[in-house]
Amino acid sequence: MNAPVREPQQDRSRATRERLLAATVELLATRGWAATTVARVAEEAGVSRGAAQHHFPTREALFHAVIEEMYETMTAEAAASIGDIPTGPDRVAAVVDQAVSIYTGPPFKAALQVWAAAASDPALGDVIRPLEAKLGRAAHRFVVAGLDPDGTRPEAHRLAQITLDLARGFGLADTLTDDSRRRAGVAAAWVQQVKAALGQ
Repeated sequence: MNAPVREPQQDRSRATRERLLAATVELLATRGWAATTVARVAEEAGVSRGAAQHHFPTREALFHAVIEEMYETMTAEAAASIGDIPTGPDRVAAVVDQAVSIYTGPPFKAALQVWAAAASDPALGDVIRPLEAKLGRAAHRFVVAGLDPDGTRPEAHRLAQITLDLARGFGLADTLTDDSRRRAGVAAAWVQQVKAALGQ
């Protein structure tokens, strides 16, 4: 009889780390900053507290890792989204919808919790500001390319910035109540405004 194949230690360690980071994002998004302790994260991830502290000896180490992971993921998704945008009359609506989804999903809800904490924690602010700027640049490039695929409409830059400001506002509003119904109506109205500004 062949011996069972054991998962390599490195793979198990990586999987544990990924579970801890995913549990942290989920807890931040749903329970908030104060409730997201290492012990609670370990429980949610299904690992021992000792295993969690092996990967992240302090709460600060956990948060720094999850912030970087969160923003890298959101930035990569924003950069890759341009390939999914359809051509034709539905293009503007798809761009606005994708921009809104960047700022209303669980990772951004988790990031908002970190923003609030960073307002009174300069060291945390130093970590999050460059990552937020990187995400903002990627999202702006995506929206500009989506609205102006030929690069012939200078107004696309201003429209992109307004679109992203609107999307961030949706994200803030959505933290307290399910704002999806009102948001859909406002987004549809904004799509019409963008189309008119682009002469479509």
